[in-house]
Amino acid sequence: MRRRRLGADDGEASEVNLTPMLDVVFIMLIFFIVTTSFIKESGVEIERPESSAATPRPDAQVMVAITPEGAVWVDGRAVDLHRVGSEVAGLVSEDGSVVIQADRESTTGLLIEVMDRIREAGVEQMAVAASRSRS
Repeated sequence: MRRRRLGADDGEASEVNLTPMLDVVFIMLIFFIVTTSFIKESGVEIERPESSAATPRPDAQVMVAITPEGAVWVDGRAVDLHRVGSEVAGLVSEDGSVVIQADRESTTGLLIEVMDRIREAGVEQMAVAASRSRS
């Protein structure tokens, strides 16, 4: 009895077509990139004060953080207080805005000094971050 050979008779090895799998992987990659939220963070953990009048500012271009210890951070890097204005002015565009996240334990004097140095550098669009109170 003769047995039949399954598959190709001329000796070709069967190959797996990876094109559909690569298409699916690329589509998933695009989906995750598009759906990821791009939130700017200041680089340090800040406990913001609460306010009932707090409104979201999604157009913030530069984030400045003031820690309870008095350290000032600009876009994730620690910056000397005397250089805050020049650092922020170099990062913000003409119509961009700056959001200052001051920890509730930081001093008001330091917040005012940071705001003054940023304003002296020519940046007028500033806001102080607060968490919306739950009441």
